[in-house]
Amino acid sequence: MLPVLVVLFLFAWGLMASLIMEQGRTIQSQRWLIQSLFQDSSKLSQMKGQANQKRQAEAQAQAEAKAHSQGQTPSTQDKLQAQQDPVKENSAKSHDPGKLRKPAPPRPPTDADTMADERRSVMII
Repeated sequence: MLPVLVVLFLFAWGLMASLIMEQGRTIQSQRWLIQSLFQDSSKLSQMKGQANQKRQAEAQAQAEAKAHSQGQTPSTQDKLQAQQDPVKENSAKSHDPGKLRKPAPPRPPTDADTMADERRSVMII
């Protein structure tokens, strides 16, 4: 009976050792996959940033070309920019143009009756 138990014990240790080795391989492949996805994500973010910069540069160039083609005098153009800049600065500081803000929920009215906590009133007999 003892030799059968020894054989089963060795077989169980062998299975456990092979399971541990497979788990190690799985963890390594998952680590590699995560690193690969992170690199792809960072490259995609970089490409999006470059595309946004390019789009902004093109829009600015078109705006400058439009301003020059309209033939505005510098003094008129300066007045228009001076009027528009404070509005742009305030709106840029207040919120991101891509995100909409939810309105704050209205607060309930505060009455003098609701301010007192009736659970803590002390009654003396």
